[in-house]
Amino acid sequence: MNIDLTDTNSSQINTTLVQARRSIGSPAVGMVLTLVIVTDEGNHYDALKAASEASKEHPSRILVVIRRPGRSPRDRAMARLDAEVRVGSDSGTGETVLLRLHGELASHAYSVVLPLLLPDAPVVVWWPDDAPEHPSDDKLGTLGQRRITDAAAAEDPVGELKLRGETYAPGDTDLSWTRLTPWRSVLAAGLDQQSLKVRSAVVEGEGHNPSAELLGMWLAERLRVPVERKVTDGPGITAVRMETADGAICLDRADGSLAELAVPGQPDRHVALHRRGMSELIAEELRRLDPDEAYASAVQSATKGSGKGKGRGAGTRTGGNGGGSGGSRKQTQAHPQAEEESAKQPAAAKKAAKSTAKRAAKK
Repeated sequence: MNIDLTDTNSSQINTTLVQARRSIGSPAVGMVLTLVIVTDEGNHYDALKAASEASKEHPSRILVVIRRPGRSPRDRAMARLDAEVRVGSDSGTGETVLLRLHGELASHAYSVVLPLLLPDAPVVVWWPDDAPEHPSDDKLGTLGQRRITDAAAAEDPVGELKLRGETYAPGDTDLSWTRLTPWRSVLAAGLDQQSLKVRSAVVEGEGHNPSAELLGMWLAERLRVPVERKVTDGPGITAVRMETADGAICLDRADGSLAELAVPGQPDRHVALHRRGMSELIAEELRRLDPDEAYASAVQSATKGSGKGKGRGAGTRTGGNGGGSGGSRKQTQAHPQAEEESAKQPAAAKKAAKSTAKRAAKK
């Protein structure tokens, strides 16, 4: 059931939702969360399609915020809210409301969305394309327990990934990290099969691919080894090689669907590693609503390293000195002792000067 509302408000939208549920014979609400999608007119179709597919696993109320401020001063001065309410088979297993904010109202999306949130249910905010610089400080972002961005949709994906590390707040995540879940699972399984010490690693993938950069950051952060980044034709990430004393652990995916895992001392095996669609990525992110600490440590590692002049930055090479962190801790522990020794030196100099003066006076 589709219901169009022109020049409406949040109260009328809520009333329409209740009436629509009753008319199709499902007055009970079985939705588990509210998903707020912030996008534009040109990109809302694909985002809504992915969210509707994900709602089959996570029944939710989907609110699509489409800002249309207008170009002329007259259009910007006219504030109007148009809505499209979808209930039943047209909206997956939940409810969908498309909110088109015209004129000055486009700057006040928070006031429109707040009354439409499901009571006592978590909120997830997703920016499929143009995300704010600081999602947790954005007015709509403050509504969500989780905030989802996608660095791959930015003009400079690697630069966007660095920005995500600089502005990270608990609850933030990026779909570039979600795309790595199968890779991280297979690589971790390969290391668990044998107790091998990794000396270095290489991540191969397309240039300006944020997932490849983030995978290099994660490996460097977890293994404390230098990680080299090699550019290939793709698609996406094509291979990861980890050098050990017994040989290389290699996960090679040349065609974007089937990968080959090679572990020293074991026969090679094939692993299904297909490139997942947007609906699968969103469904995975909606499974957890707590902060992702693994993503936080990985995306912030490059920022920490670049700020101190040492560490693992993103770029043609992601990686750092394997003993860098241990060395920095030793230096930190030595600082108080060095300060104490430096404090003793002036006192010793004063004492020597006094004794010299006394001997001179006796003479």
